[in-house]
Amino acid sequence: MSHRPPAALAPSAPPTAEELRAVFERPQPFTVGLEEEVLLLDPASLELVPNAPVVLAALSGDRRFKPELPTSQLEILTPPLADVRTAAREIAAGRRALAAAAEDAARPVATGYHPFSAREGELSSDPRYAEIVEEYGPVARTQLVSSLQVHVAVGGAERSLAVYNSLRSYLPELAALAANAPFRDGRDSGLASVRPKVSEALPRQGVPPALASWEDFADALAWGAAAGTVSEPRLWWWELRPHSTFGTLELRVPDTQTTVAEAAAVAAVAHALVAWLAERYDARDPLPVHPRWRIEENRWSASRHGVDGTLADLQTGERRTTRERLHGLVDVLAPTAARLGCAAELADARSLVEVNGAIRQRKVAAEAGVHGLAGWLADCFLAGCCAVGVTG
Repeated sequence: MSHRPPAALAPSAPPTAEELRAVFERPQPFTVGLEEEVLLLDPASLELVPNAPVVLAALSGDRRFKPELPTSQLEILTPPLADVRTAAREIAAGRRALAAAAEDAARPVATGYHPFSAREGELSSDPRYAEIVEEYGPVARTQLVSSLQVHVAVGGAERSLAVYNSLRSYLPELAALAANAPFRDGRDSGLASVRPKVSEALPRQGVPPALASWEDFADALAWGAAAGTVSEPRLWWWELRPHSTFGTLELRVPDTQTTVAEAAAVAAVAHALVAWLAERYDARDPLPVHPRWRIEENRWSASRHGVDGTLADLQTGERRTTRERLHGLVDVLAPTAARLGCAAELADARSLVEVNGAIRQRKVAAEAGVHGLAGWLADCFLAGCCAVGVTG
């Protein structure tokens, strides 16, 4: 995100609990920002192409874009905004600018994983990635994955922490809805999203630990710094994290979505869910904190089956279809979404509950093969970017 830090934390030392509290007290509640990771394809072969430096140079320092670890990827950023619709317009504008800058150097696509490219790719020479490249070597070269990251400011340190702990339980629902990476090595992986299985080759992936207090989080970051494993908070890579610079909760579980409209629908669910949990906290309703292993059982189903699977109640173990769970969640979130100004985008999420990105990719590949699928993904990159309500 192109946020500016609300408080300057010393880069040489992990933040203290009091510094963390101060950061999370400052943001305006319920602003939302998006970070969209985009893959770059060779225009002829449709393989991944390491041309991010070329494309970024053509963008002439545009602060909406930044390099990522693979040189076949870059990221589109938005600032913190009032609502998902405005954020989606920013992403649409970013996609248009990126496509124009890429010209003959690359065709951008938005998906969780390339359907047939080699498993390893070139890595960025940007200094901020030097530690990762040095430590993880060949594993780092396999991280050719793309996510949609949704930042929501809760406002208030204790409220933010309570929402974080409870939000962990909903990561499988969001992952299932946004599953958009069923192919790897030119064939169906058997998963709705292969991205988490690739990502877990690195540490600190998947469902994050519950945090009992800001002291607990500060202690975790301090231990990681002392051990040399988490030298700075940005290496706390879980699928959900309290962002210690922006003072937001950052949801990292969704795959990158093929179209802006789909990204907006996923973001609306995330935005409304965070706000709904905060409203429950304000009303003194108990916010459950479920065991990580139970959440991980549902997270596996989300990766394996997407919306076609089942999810278990984290308290009772009762199983329901994932579609039932998601439709029920959208029903619950509808009043909150209306107050946030993203009712239409939340309603669009119902279409993804029925046919999400993984299902659409499989349908296209069945007709056109995986090479045709890559071309279709590239063709979809600007789909809807000139529609009223997206760029309007």
